[in-house]
Amino acid sequence: MRENNESNGRNPWIFIGGIFVLGIALALLLFGGDLFGSGDETAVFEQIPDLGADDGEIPIPLSGAPLNIGDQAHAFTLNDLDGNEIALGDYAGRPILVNFWATWCAPCRLEMPEFQKIRARYSDDELAILAVNYDEDPDYVRRFFYDELGLTFTPLLDTGHKVANAYGAVGLPATFFINANGKVTNIHRGLLTEGQLNEYLADILPQTDT
Repeated sequence: MRENNESNGRNPWIFIGGIFVLGIALALLLFGGDLFGSGDETAVFEQIPDLGADDGEIPIPLSGAPLNIGDQAHAFTLNDLDGNEIALGDYAGRPILVNFWATWCAPCRLEMPEFQKIRARYSDDELAILAVNYDEDPDYVRRFFYDELGLTFTPLLDTGHKVANAYGAVGLPATFFINANGKVTNIHRGLLTEGQLNEYLADILPQTDT
């Protein structure tokens, strides 16, 4: 009888404990999002760039609205490697190719020789080629541009990548083709092939009679 009496004495506490645990579980289910976070699962993912680009493009942060085909190209002034100020307006009235790049960007390195071929084919008066570097040390850019690759077109330093952001260069490389009237005719994000480059240039270079 004693054994039964001790068992019966414990039953109410077991019942109360069960109710308490059940209450905690219910509270976590209903209010867990507020207790442990904002509940906005998408906010985290919006801050993480897609690193799975398969088109030879390396994503970078975007600030502001991107420049679109048909828009007037944004004016900008940047320094070259000698400290001279170079403005987009300096090339008014001629076609312009603006390429956003970085030395650490493998696709950028691969397409640079294609731009050099274009430089050899057209003079600076016929086509301006502006290679806008994405916020790197000038000495390193100089060694890469001139000593390593032997390029002869114009490198510019986008310190703080303000111009890249203004143009909406959401990945590197990004190339903007601008006609003599200052309008964007084509935008290519990722590695450019020789065929694509020639196709885009045909839209901004004067057509010659054959």
